Amino acid sequence: MISNKELELAWNFVNFTNRNIFLTGKAGTGKTTFLKRLKTIAYKRVVVVAPTGVAAINAGGVTIHSFFQLPFGPILPEREGANESKQLNSHKFTKRKIDMIRSLDLLIIDEISMVRADLLDGIDRVLRKYRNRFQPFGGVQLLMIGDLQQLAPVVKNEDWNLLRPYYNSLFFFGSQAFQQANVISIELKHIFRQSDDTFIQILNEIREDKLTRQSLDILNKRYQPNFNPKKEDGYIHLTTHNASADQINQREMEKLSTTEHTFKATVEGIFPEHAFPTAEKLKLKIGAQVMFVKNDSSPEKLFFNGKIGTIESFDEDTILVRCPGDYYPIPVERMLWNNLKYELNERTKELEEKIEGSFLQYPLRLAWSITIHKSQGLTFERAIIDAQAAFAHGQTYVALSRCKSMEGLVLSSPLSTDAVICDREVNGFNSRMADQQPEQKDLEQSQKNYQLALLEELFNLKTFEYQLRQAVKILHENAGVVLGTMPEQLGSISRQCTEEMIPLSAKFMRQVHQLAAQGDDVEHNQELQERIKKASSYYFNKLKAEWQEALQAASFETDNHAVKKDLQSRLQKMNEILHVKLACWDLCQNGLVVEKFLPVRAKALLTAPQQKAEPSKRESNVPSQHPALFRKLQQWRNELAAERDIPAYMILTQKALVGITDDLPGNSTALLKVKGIGKKTVKQYGSAILKLIADYARDSQLKIEVQTQLEPETTKPKQPSHEISYQLFKEGKSIGMIATERDMAVSTIEGHLARHIETGELELSQLVDPEKINKIENYLTEHPDSSLNDVRSAMDNAFSFGEIRMVQAWLKQAQ
Repeated sequence: MISNKELELAWNFVNFTNRNIFLTGKAGTGKTTFLKRLKTIAYKRVVVVAPTGVAAINAGGVTIHSFFQLPFGPILPEREGANESKQLNSHKFTKRKIDMIRSLDLLIIDEISMVRADLLDGIDRVLRKYRNRFQPFGGVQLLMIGDLQQLAPVVKNEDWNLLRPYYNSLFFFGSQAFQQANVISIELKHIFRQSDDTFIQILNEIREDKLTRQSLDILNKRYQPNFNPKKEDGYIHLTTHNASADQINQREMEKLSTTEHTFKATVEGIFPEHAFPTAEKLKLKIGAQVMFVKNDSSPEKLFFNGKIGTIESFDEDTILVRCPGDYYPIPVERMLWNNLKYELNERTKELEEKIEGSFLQYPLRLAWSITIHKSQGLTFERAIIDAQAAFAHGQTYVALSRCKSMEGLVLSSPLSTDAVICDREVNGFNSRMADQQPEQKDLEQSQKNYQLALLEELFNLKTFEYQLRQAVKILHENAGVVLGTMPEQLGSISRQCTEEMIPLSAKFMRQVHQLAAQGDDVEHNQELQERIKKASSYYFNKLKAEWQEALQAASFETDNHAVKKDLQSRLQKMNEILHVKLACWDLCQNGLVVEKFLPVRAKALLTAPQQKAEPSKRESNVPSQHPALFRKLQQWRNELAAERDIPAYMILTQKALVGITDDLPGNSTALLKVKGIGKKTVKQYGSAILKLIADYARDSQLKIEVQTQLEPETTKPKQPSHEISYQLFKEGKSIGMIATERDMAVSTIEGHLARHIETGELELSQLVDPEKINKIENYLTEHPDSSLNDVRSAMDNAFSFGEIRMVQAWLKQAQ
């Protein structure tokens, strides 16, 4: 339970406002406990990230780099978009990851002290890209947890040389996004770890770089040269470097005459080696000093992360560890660590943690010595500290603050003021933040501002209007190549949006602010809630009927792929924006309750209907008196384009299709007069087009005469192309050889030979395998009206267009 006012204030700011928060506090003030409780209770959609694999495992989250797919090197600020494409787009985000980011309410960054400024700016750029590019961190609420007086970010000299022109500091507060984010700082002050007032005072002086001579002398009284503790006392040696810790552990292990046992971890799925919580091959002996690296999950709570003990015996699946002060040894079994990833549940649309991999091992590590870095977050009853070789900001403070009391602290070398390294930038930042600690009145105002911001977002139609305006512009600029009812429908919505609804929203929000200024926060302001209910009901009913239904009914068609893609993108965004707003208006017909509003908004965002890749083929889309002919011509054109692997507009443009269906040309001369059709088109496709017109005129009983043969040219006619291909085939050449010799596509040669199959001059078996003939024949017999595309798709593209065409020709010849 929340037990002090700072924790309660932090809890309320996180849950009931959208303020970005830096939650800090001395070692042992309950930051980790707060995080774990927040994960289980908060109603906001939460993702927890941390700068390292071990920190992420401990926090029950994922690493910053894996979630945001950021590079490990320096991330330079964006310069005219060049840096964006190279660094942040090296790994494309999946749609599910983008959906997670877009529906996120709260991002928690644990161990923020180790996060570099450029990494925080990298997070900002990803969030802006997929959410709101005008707001810091894309409008996601940030909770940054950590103690700046503890371990600092690591940066190589060569990386700092690259980043120096852009940053005054590499601590997270040097981030450009952080400086725009209006962050509040809440410091947890009650220390749960230590109760000795003198020791707490000394630790505070070290934190603030104000260590007095008197306090230094008190500390140095704990210096005991050649200190040799009893084994059962359970002292752990904290050193500044890995090599020193490894050397001490190895030396102590070699002193033991007992047999060495090796326990190999079981690693399943994806679990990076750098995130292993203990050794994969754990080598232990009876008598070895060990430290627990995980809290006991059983109701007995026999051990915790950081507890020291000694190996007493090994059973088949259990290691017995005796700890100082315990009457009985602790039976230790293998425990499981999970490597998590966040996923979106497709059915419920909830953000869920998915186990990506696991690590099964005894929760122990050799612990005569560990590094100060690895001790962060742990608590020890007794420790021997060698901090004289401290080389980085915060190391001495971290080491000393691991101890619960002065009595359990031994210095292996005397401390000097040189060993207390504190960064002046950190002290300056902490001082500024301390002067800006929020109070209850700030919470109340922030809560009201958050509720008003949600209403502003809901009733603001500017984002919808922008996408609408862009779609109308596309339609206007490409009026000649876009068919359908879309221009008329969007034009009507655009006028209503600009002239009626946007002014109405502005007027309503002025009323909202006036009413909000007179009383309680929005949720408890009855008069304001009544206005919200009425407005939500009006907007929901009106825009669902007049805008959503109009958008769903509207359709367009174009053979310009760039125009189609751009227009579909705009329509998708409009549908998405409207879908989310309608869901929220529907909810707010009963008033605004933030705890209900956020989940509804997130789920609506994830369930917005997708814009169809292909427009509707309804005949009403075609601006012609003969839509059926338009569809026949269009189908013929598209099949021919697919067969030749060329864009459809290279055969006939949309404008030409409309011209043909409007004019109904009866011969090649009339066909040439259609806008968009030239001599080359008539020569290549004229006969086929005129035949389609003739068939349509006959079926529709139109009294027009169509001459399907092209009018003869004045020059001597050439030998038909299909006859040349036929002669070459009769000479024994294969289809491939003929295609190469004539510089034509194989499908074209197949089409030539199909004509001679239909006349009976060629046997089908000379060109198509009998097994293929049977399969195609059976399908065509059952589906006689199928197009080439239909046949090929139904048979899993197992046959070429040419093979299908030749079987069709053979069936016609047999009739």
